[in-house]
Amino acid sequence: MEEKEIIDKMLKENAEFKKIYKRHQKYEKKLDEFKKKRFLTEKEEIEEKELKKKKLAEKDRMYFLINEFRKSL
Repeated sequence: MEEKEIIDKMLKENAEFKKIYKRHQKYEKKLDEFKKKRFLTEKEEIEEKELKKKKLAEKDRMYFLINEFRKSL
């Protein structure tokens, strides 16, 4: 099973994965907004760093759940 198929299946069947995925997307969207700005304020730079950390943590959790799912196949 391809990773994309697993993600689609988990989004439909796993509430925890879906919640993590949505937060990850929300962080990605906010980071994209920062990328569009020419300059960031000090507060925005701090927020950007925190969002990157949170996004990475969510990604790590998603990949953990994906690997657990693969083991169950």
